[in-house]
Amino acid sequence: MRKRWIFSTVGALGAGTLAYLLKDEERRGQWKGKAQSLFTKSNGSDLPVEAAGNPQEDNHENTKMVSEGSQFGVQYYNELTEKEREILEKANS
Repeated sequence: MRKRWIFSTVGALGAGTLAYLLKDEERRGQWKGKAQSLFTKSNGSDLPVEAAGNPQEDNHENTKMVSEGSQFGVQYYNELTEKEREILEKANS
């Protein structure tokens, strides 16, 4: 019973705080910009997907992993490029 009361109180306080912060359009724009920059950082654009199936000398960890027989990076890269190719073909047709 006590946990339900605590969760309800925290939820109500969070909703009230969110409503107050998003009340003004200027403040809403600021929060929207912060949220978008946070999501673009964690969007995966900084992940080395192109290097996953391409072991070269500049990426020693990936080269070692592939030389030991790991095909995970290669399979992931191939599946990703195949999906991209299918999407492009659908978009062009």
